[in-house]
Amino acid sequence: MTNVVVVGAQWGDEGKGKIVDWLSEQADIVVRFQGGHNAGHTLVINGITYKLALLPSGVLRPSKLAVIGNGVVFDPQAFLDEVTRLRGQGVAISPENLRVAENVTLILPLHRELDALRESANALTAIGTTRRGIGPAYEDKVGRRAIRLMDLADLDTLPHKIDRLLAHHNALRRGLSLEEIDGGGILKELSALAPQLLPYAETVWRLLDQKRREGKRILFEGAQGALLDVDHGTYPYVTSSNTVAAQAATGTGMGPSAVGYVLGICKAYTTRVGQGPFPTEQDNEIGRKIGERGREFGTNTGRPRRCGWFDAVLVRQTVRTCGINGLALTKLDILDGFDTIEVCTGYTLDGKEIDHLPAGEGAQARIKPVYETIEGWKEPTANARSWADLPAQAIKYVRRVEELVGCPIALLSTSPEREDTILVQNPFEA
Repeated sequence: MTNVVVVGAQWGDEGKGKIVDWLSEQADIVVRFQGGHNAGHTLVINGITYKLALLPSGVLRPSKLAVIGNGVVFDPQAFLDEVTRLRGQGVAISPENLRVAENVTLILPLHRELDALRESANALTAIGTTRRGIGPAYEDKVGRRAIRLMDLADLDTLPHKIDRLLAHHNALRRGLSLEEIDGGGILKELSALAPQLLPYAETVWRLLDQKRREGKRILFEGAQGALLDVDHGTYPYVTSSNTVAAQAATGTGMGPSAVGYVLGICKAYTTRVGQGPFPTEQDNEIGRKIGERGREFGTNTGRPRRCGWFDAVLVRQTVRTCGINGLALTKLDILDGFDTIEVCTGYTLDGKEIDHLPAGEGAQARIKPVYETIEGWKEPTANARSWADLPAQAIKYVRRVEELVGCPIALLSTSPEREDTILVQNPFEA
């Protein structure tokens, strides 16, 4: 059986939550493999809106196993708050249907404080983070001083690990003229959290390997988008983890051969949150119209998203860096009613034509989009569930997108509702 990885093919916010939820009906296990509670998913099921930040979308499906992999950074309080909120909406969540990798890195209050301080200190160096401590937690992970979930099971050794963490953070805080942190307070907080968190702890790599050998279908759920990848994105305006499909293996402890089909998610237009280059941005009435119609505000932060035309150059690039086999095109209905639609087919850099996004920050800021104009359509595509429901010109638009990005459309989404999805190719059966 084919396992499936779902990744964002733009800068995030592409509608991965709905697609993952739609696919999870066929999966046995849904796994988050990177990011933290900075990446929100909104799902509308039977008219009820569910907002997820840290938990895999599979928790909304009875009988499915949801897993948080080791590639995620894990905020204990955010986790407990989200579990409580979803239980209040009638969602059953317990260690029976939710497991967390024992070697996952914890986000602590000191990470959130540092993140917010950096973003507020200098507008010229701000990245546009969600100020939730994601970046500083990943820094500690790479710096080999992080506190991990498994550490809560051995409270005798935890003080030493806290001291090692604070040797770095208190030196940093002295340089920032901040009050130093007492390790005793962190120890007390983590000791109180341990009984609530440890029942979810699991050796995830072993669990997933066992399930794979049993023939179970695994759905790997990414957060954010490939253009925010710390290596392959618009650096430095990126997140602090790898968001490309290869991270599905590293972030769960499974080998690359276990990953299978890669499904990329992209909107029929482009959006971005925070700072950084955006070649097709429409900071004008068109961009505002797209944003209003698409309700382009962050699930967790409420921040308005920057909006622009579809950029085929960027999606073509992420198709390559992620090894995408098929695309799910979302929010086609937001383009209903436009007389004409622009699609970026290439760039110019200092007067020369180029066919990819350059890696340099300066070059990224100087590129200019080259557009192709496509006739729009007046008939609605909203709530369409088959090709027959789509206007002919909308189908032409979808086919042109396929040509430009060099990848087939496997799914088409025409509203936030779970059932308003047109299936072209089932990733689990590809």
